[in-house]
Amino acid sequence: MKKNLLMVCSALLLLYLLPLILPRESTARAEEAAPPLPTLHSLSFSPAVSSSPEESADPPQAQSIHLLSGDELLELTLEDYLVGVVAAEMPASFPEEALKAQAVAARSYALWQIGSGKHPEADLCADPGCCQAWRSEASLRESWGEDADEKLARIRAAVEATAGETLSYEGEPVLAVFHSSSPGRTEESGQIWNALPYLVSVSSPETAQDVPGFVSELLCAPLDFRDVILSAYPQADFSGPEETWIGPFEQDAGGRVAYQELGGVAIPGKELRALFSLRSTAFSLTYEEGLFLFTVTGFGHGVGMSQYGAMVMARDGADYREILSHYYPGTELIE
Repeated sequence: MKKNLLMVCSALLLLYLLPLILPRESTARAEEAAPPLPTLHSLSFSPAVSSSPEESADPPQAQSIHLLSGDELLELTLEDYLVGVVAAEMPASFPEEALKAQAVAARSYALWQIGSGKHPEADLCADPGCCQAWRSEASLRESWGEDADEKLARIRAAVEATAGETLSYEGEPVLAVFHSSSPGRTEESGQIWNALPYLVSVSSPETAQDVPGFVSELLCAPLDFRDVILSAYPQADFSGPEETWIGPFEQDAGGRVAYQELGGVAIPGKELRALFSLRSTAFSLTYEEGLFLFTVTGFGHGVGMSQYGAMVMARDGADYREILSHYYPGTELIE
C-alpha cells in the first residue's frame, strides 16, 4: 500500500512542478481541486475580488435564465435550473428538509451570481468550478436508470416547496456557498475569500458515522514532499533531518490549519491543501516511519452550509428554515 501511495506522491510532484514551466492558474480556482466524495459533489467558488453583495446590482427575478453548459447556451426557467443544481449537488436520498435547504441556498447563490454579471454571454454556467454544478434531466435519467422518476420527484418537490424563497442580508441576495462536510465547525469566509457577516464559523453536527470518507490520509516520501513545497516556496530550508522539517502550526476559529511552518516558512493551510490535493484544510501533519502523513477531516472549503451537516440536522428533526438560519446566521428568508 505504501508503494502505491509513494507513486501517488510522485504523480503529485509531477503535477505541481508543471507550473514552473506553464502559466499558473489562480489559487482561488484551485480551492476545490480535490476528488469528490462517491455520493456528493461539493461546490467550488472563485469570487471576484471586486465583487460583493453590497456592490452588485439588484439581480433580476426572471422567470427564465440563460445557462452556459459547455459550448451550448440553454434557456430554461430558474426553477427547472434549480432541479438540475440540487440533483447535481446533493444526493436525492437526503431528507426532504435538507433538500429544501439546498434548493434555497442554490437559488440564493444563483441570484447573487446573476447580479454580479460574471458571465456577459449568460446568466450562469454549469461548471462547478465557476458557478454551481448542474445536470440535465437526460443526464440524470441515464445515471439513475429505473430510480430516476422517484429521485427527480423528490428533488422537484423540494424546489417547488420553496419556490421563490431566497436568503437575504440587508435587502440583498446572499452568497449562499456550501460544502460537503466539516469537522465540527464550519469555516469563516475571511479565511479563504472576503469576510462576510453571515459566513462565519458555526457548529456542524456530522461525524465519521454520517459521512463517507470523513477522515482521509495521504502518505508522502520525504523527497517528494520537499520538492512539492519547494516548487511553490523555493526559500524553504530542508537541509536538516526530515523530522525537523515540520514546525509549529496555527489553527483558525473553524479548527482548520491557518498556517503550518515547513522548512522555516509559514505556509497557509489553503495553499497546502492545493499543493497536495487534500480534501480540506482540517488536517494534521506528522513524520512517521520515514514518511510524511497528512490526516484530513471533512471535505470542501468549509464555508457556509455543510451538506452532510444539513442532512444530520434534518434527520434529527430540524426543518429547512432552521438549517438555513443556523448555517447563514443573520440572514432573512424572503419570497
